[in-house]
Parts: sequence; structure tokens; C-alpha cells
Amino acid sequence: MSLKACSKKGVKVQRKVDRKHQLNQHRQKAREAMVAKQRQIGGSGFPPVMVAVVPLASSQVENADSLVEGLGTSMEDIRVVKSAMGHSHMAVPRFKQRFAFVQPKFESLYAVLDAAKVCDTVIFLLCPHEGMDAQGEMLLASILSQGLPTSPVMVVGNMDEIPPKKHTEVKKLLTKAFEKKMPIEKLYTIENSGDAQVLIRALGCQKRKVSLLRERRAHMLAEQVEFTPDPTNGGVGTLAVTGYVRGQAMSVNRLVHISGWGDFQLDRIETCADINAMGGRKDVEMGGSVLATADPQVQQQMDAENVPDGMDGEQTWPTEEELEEADNNMEKKVAKKVPKGMSEYQTAWIADELEDGDEEEEDEEDSDEDDDLEAMSDDEEEFEGDGEHEVGDEVETMTTTGGDEDYDAKHVNFAEEVDELEKIKAARMEEAFPDEVDTPADVLARTRFQKYRGLKSFRSSPWDAKENLPYDYARTFQFENFQRTKKRVLAEEVDGAEVGWYVTVYVKNVGSHLAAERSHLPVVLSSLLPHEHRMSVLNVVVRRSQLSHSHPVASKERLIFHCGFRRFAACPVFSQHTNGDKHKYERYFRQGDTIVMTMFAPITFPPASVLVFQERSDGEHGLLATGTLLSVDPNRIIVKRTVLSGHPMKVHKRISTIRFMFFNREDIQWFKPIELRTKQGRRGHIKDALGTHGHMKCIFDGQISQQDTVLMNLFKRVFPKWTYDPHVNEPTPNVQAKRGFLQASSQKSLDDVEMEN
Repeated sequence: MSLKACSKKGVKVQRKVDRKHQLNQHRQKAREAMVAKQRQIGGSGFPPVMVAVVPLASSQVENADSLVEGLGTSMEDIRVVKSAMGHSHMAVPRFKQRFAFVQPKFESLYAVLDAAKVCDTVIFLLCPHEGMDAQGEMLLASILSQGLPTSPVMVVGNMDEIPPKKHTEVKKLLTKAFEKKMPIEKLYTIENSGDAQVLIRALGCQKRKVSLLRERRAHMLAEQVEFTPDPTNGGVGTLAVTGYVRGQAMSVNRLVHISGWGDFQLDRIETCADINAMGGRKDVEMGGSVLATADPQVQQQMDAENVPDGMDGEQTWPTEEELEEADNNMEKKVAKKVPKGMSEYQTAWIADELEDGDEEEEDEEDSDEDDDLEAMSDDEEEFEGDGEHEVGDEVETMTTTGGDEDYDAKHVNFAEEVDELEKIKAARMEEAFPDEVDTPADVLARTRFQKYRGLKSFRSSPWDAKENLPYDYARTFQFENFQRTKKRVLAEEVDGAEVGWYVTVYVKNVGSHLAAERSHLPVVLSSLLPHEHRMSVLNVVVRRSQLSHSHPVASKERLIFHCGFRRFAACPVFSQHTNGDKHKYERYFRQGDTIVMTMFAPITFPPASVLVFQERSDGEHGLLATGTLLSVDPNRIIVKRTVLSGHPMKVHKRISTIRFMFFNREDIQWFKPIELRTKQGRRGHIKDALGTHGHMKCIFDGQISQQDTVLMNLFKRVFPKWTYDPHVNEPTPNVQAKRGFLQASSQKSLDDVEMEN
């Protein structure tokens, strides 16, 4: 082998060794970064590990307090501090970590969901006898659909009533019952201090998933809230929110959103003494100084809606052609019969009179109607007289206990049940005959369907997204390139309160009624990205929840949305989830369906989880659907299809006479260019109208059957209505435990386990 070949081979081997060495270096750096990030969780200078304790049964509410107390007394060196909002802070020097335990009210759905939005992990407290009740099942489904950065921890409540030998069997039964809901690695029980220490270590060492919704926005859970009214304006004031900054640095010049309260501007940010400091003196010395003050020149403004210009695109002065056309129209005179001697000015106020023949016909019709009314009144009097005689002879008097009436008054809403029944009937008709409507006989079809059009192909036919937009679209904001704007917004550097700092944020112009009404709920403050306070058209893709009732939900019905850190009410429009330019409008949302809901709402940069609740007559909110934010796009075209049907009267080879689709000749000529189809797959078009009663001659691509149905597809774009409501009433608490989840999902109940020898 030559020297040159040996040198080339050595270079190749050396390059391979260098690449392998470089790969090992990258792997080592990634491992070190991961270990360093894991050590930062709950450490000094970083926010404590926030844990929400959520019981899944009303019987475990008291056990939640004892669980937190047991964790605080499990080690001698643990320091426990209570915040003004009732949160328990624990500093564990043995693990070099800090924890914050939040106990939202079990009865309040919003309190539990708001706490879960910012917590690092959730402890679900199970009942050893029934697992969870109906309220707990809804809380579990809502929290899991909303998303958590870590796997939830399942803790079994007090099992003193169960024999110790049966504890393992009870855990297995609970694990088997919850397997369909979520994967469970381990069920924890707190019987002594050792079990409590194991649980604390597990909470601090959990593997975390990336939550882009939280990492891209600064947020905090209030540890202390103070409201100071404005003396100059009694309706508003300043809200001071104290807590740990999480996710991203918090800028004083950006807007903030308080869940359930609305969007506000900040006045200033001050440092505060850490309530759960591990170092002690250093953190206390940092408190009390102003960190940043809002700059009116740089601060984002509260321009939620666009102010449309009514003269935009309009001419301010008519052209010469328009002036000439107006003069010509003024010169045209209408010929009509007027009395002699009247001037043109006097005749302008006289309405057109009917001819003599028309007057006589009208008088005859009026006289006939009067005769009919008199005859009907005589018949009614005779019928009423007979009825009174019969009732008097046959009716008996009875006394009832009134138990059924009490049940109806307490449990039955007859008006609501009638509406539900009509909705079910309409949904069944829609499912049996999709999009088919009866052509009205008393209204011209070209007037009834004047907003509809025919399409050669629903998929490929062009449709201008800017055509005939309603006025509400002028109030919204639209991006020229949404993805490019999102990338630019996320790349902006934010200066302000860093992650882990314990600060006080002063929110200005907060309504005093909000501070009074929502003081019992956790205060979750989150920073808004640029443009996220502005209104646009949101599209969310959701799937019907198994917890919802089986009744269909109609489009444009009022629903409650939890999108990211926001919650609001709107009446969305339903459509299919497809990848084309046009999307088919859906009238109903049925069990197991996956649809897209479109509504006017503030802009939110995806990804963001979405929960949809339905308001009930008793004040409760039932979980209707869960999903995610699809896009912010006002150009998404939702097309409603209406099908007119006709029936063959005569069939001769390819030519057929169709009736009952239209009822006059003019409508046939109007809809003549639109293509026809049949339910058996034939296609054709209208050739000519026959007579004046709606019969028409049609030609098809083959002979149709006498039992076939001829259809004409008409399409119209559907727009959502401006029904956005940022203020949603809290659902009425209902903690009545219905049938236990464990008994409903398992064949073997825990009562049988206790009775075994």
C-alpha cells in the first residue's frame, strides 16, 4: 500500500473517531443540563413545587386537610408557613426543595380548574370505598383534558375501616377501576411518617413534560391579594397580587389576564420578602423595592376591538356618469289615474287605487268571509252547550295526595323537557334526511334561497373568503401571516421580574365588583403575549366527552369555554374537521363526534387546551367536549348545504318529468343552471319548465328509477355571531354523591372485600 493511500485511510479513521467523540460530548452536555434542571426544581432561587390536593369524593374533603398536616409533620426539620390565601408552604432542607400545597374547594369547579392550570402536579385523593363520585369524575376528566406537566399522584384515603389484610386487595381493585381513565404506576397510602417522606420525595423527583402554554407566558398563583379603591373613581381600584413568578419573566409593560376577571394593565412591580425562603436574611433584604414601573409610551394599550371606518373604500363625491344617471331617473314619471284639476305635487301623495273589477272582487271576498265567520260562531255555540251538559252528567270529584305534584315541582322542568324532545326529533330527522328541506309553496324559492348558490364541486369550486363579510368582521384583527407573527412574538426578549422571584404586581383599573364577587376563588394572573387581548375568529377542534348526556347539541347554542388561561361564553358555529378550503356546516353535535367550533374570541397563540361546558337549568356546568385550539383564522370558510328534493312523475329513457321541487315557472328558470343528482347516483340538469305549477323536464346521464329522489344542492356561507361574553357565572355547586364510580365500573365491590374472611 502506498504512503498516500495510508494517509487517506488515517484521515478517514481520525474523522470517524472525532465524530464519535463529538457525539459523546454533546450527549454528556445534554445529560448535565438535564440533571442541573432537575436539581433546580423547588430549589432556592426558583419557584417552589406547587401541588394541588383534589379529593375525588365528598367524603375525602376532611382527609385532604389531614394529608397536608401529615406531610408537614413527617420530618423534624420541615418549616411550614401558611399564606394569606390559605396555601401551605413547606421548606424541606433534607431534600433542598420547597413545596406549596393548594387545596381548592371541592364544590367549586372553577377553583379546581384555576389551581390546576398553574400547579406542577396534582394529588387525587381517592375514597377506599367508592373511588370517586359524580363530582369527582367530572373534576378528574376536566383536569386531565386541561393538561398537566407531570403525571398525577393517586393517594388512597383513610382505610381504618378496612382490615389490614385487605389493603393490598383494595389497592388492586382501585388500580383496575382507574386503568381506563389513566395509567397508574403506584397508589400511595399515608399511614405513618415514612410513607409521607416517600410521597414528598416522589413529588420533588417527578419527570416533567413540556407545557408550551405555561412556558411561553409569565404566570403566578396569588399568595396574597389586596384591593385599594381609587378615591377619584369609586368604581375601580388597584389590585395588589403577590406570588412567585413562573414560566417566563414578567414585563410591566405587557397586559395581564386574571382568570375570570379580564384583561388589565400593570402600574408597577415591587419585590417582596419571600414567604418560603430557605436562606432567610438575604431574601428578606430584597423585599420592598420597586422593580419596574410601567412606561405609557411603551406599554400595550387596551384596544381589544378594531374601529371600522364606514367610509373606507367609498367615494366621497359622485362621478359625472352617476350625476347623469340620477338626472335621468328624476325625469322618469309614473303614469297613474288622478282626479282632474290636481297638480303634480298633490298627486304624489295619493296611493295607487284598485280598479273597479278588483274592488268588486274584494267586496265579494269580504262578504264571504263574514258569512263563514257567522256560521262558525253558531256551530261553536251549539258545541259548547252540548259539552257543558255532558260534563255535568259524567264528571266525578276525586281527591289526590299531591305527591306527584311535589315531585314535578322539584325535579321536572316541563318547558326544558319539551325543548329537549323537539331537539331530539329534529336531530333524528336531520340524520335520516341530511340537509334536506321542503320547498315552501307560499314563498318564491328564489326569494327564500336568494343567499344560496350552486357549486360544480364542493371541494374544488372557488369561493372568495372576503366576499360579503358581515359588519362584525370589521371589528376583528387579522394577520397577514399568522405563523410569521407568532414566531416574531415568541422571539421577543422580555425584561422584568425573573422566574422564581417573589414579587407584588399592582394591577390598575380593576372593578370593585370583581374584587367583591370573586374573592373566594384562586387568583391566577398570567401575562399576555402581544395581540392576545385583541378580538378575532377562533377555531377549536373538540371531541364529545363521554360524561355528557346523549342529547344532541344544536349549533349556535350558548356554551362555556376554557381556552388556556381564559374562560368565556359564546355561541359557536359547528363544522367538520377537514383539510380543504371549505368546511361543511354541522347543525348538531352528537355523541362521539369530532367537530370544529368557530366563534369570536380574543386571540390566543396555540397550542392551548380547550374545555367546553354546557349550562344546565339547575345552574350546573356539564363537561360537553374537550380539545385544543386549532387556529386563529377569519378566512376559514364554513359552508351550509341545503338540499331541495323532487319526485319523478314520468320517466322516458333519459328524460323525466319532475314535480314538487318548485311550484312556479319562474323558480325553475332561476335555478336552471344548477346541476341535479339523484340518491341512486344519477346526474342531470333542468331542460325546460312545463306549465305554471312547478313541473319541469329534466335530462339525466341514464334512466332513473320511479322510486328515486331528485336532489338539488344549494350552498351558503355561515358566519358566527358576536356573542362573546367574558363574564361567566360560577356553576352552582352540587356535591351530592351519586352512584360510586367503583361500583359502576367493577363487578366486585369493596363491600364484598370487607365481608370476606
